[in-house]
Amino acid sequence: MMQDKILSTVKDQELIKKRRDQMIKGAISLFKEKGFHRTTTREIAKASGFSIGTLYEYIRTKEDVLYFTCDAIYDQVRKHLEKAFHLENPSLESLVSVIKSYFYLMNEMQEEILILYQEVKSLKKETREYILKKELVMVEMLEQIIFACAPQEKSKEEVALLANNIFVQGQMWAFRRWILQRQSTIEAYTERQIKFLLKSLA
Repeated sequence: MMQDKILSTVKDQELIKKRRDQMIKGAISLFKEKGFHRTTTREIAKASGFSIGTLYEYIRTKEDVLYFTCDAIYDQVRKHLEKAFHLENPSLESLVSVIKSYFYLMNEMQEEILILYQEVKSLKKETREYILKKELVMVEMLEQIIFACAPQEKSKEEVALLANNIFVQGQMWAFRRWILQRQSTIEAYTERQIKFLLKSLA
């Protein structure tokens, strides 16, 4: 795991997790307001509730904070999608339920999604590739759900495209909100997108 490569002078794993969770929470609020490049490590430390010296016991650079933040955002989405695998009787209705749940989560995480799209490019190549692989895993999860729930057999290519469409259209509510949210509610937007998606399954 990439996290294991980010060394900490602290050996208590529970304390490391606690402090990094505090960093993530503080960083998200700052990145929303100022962006990654304009935010200083001193500001992150203050927003996290501890000193700059304490901050550097858990990270090496400011980029480490951005990595932890992006990683935490993707993990939150992944955990949400994992619940969809517990389908007793997979059906088209189950797929619709999964899509609705995912879209509503994107509505709740609008600021976090914007941070991902705006700031992930600031990560170094190796770290960025690791983070983006997590996105591929989540798209693959959607592919498995579609295969299980689709009323008719579809090719791997068709399912892959549909899974990517679902993933991006959910996020689009956040990064195109300057126009979409002037025209619609999340409920209406979700219903319209589901209609388009179901046509592709017909």
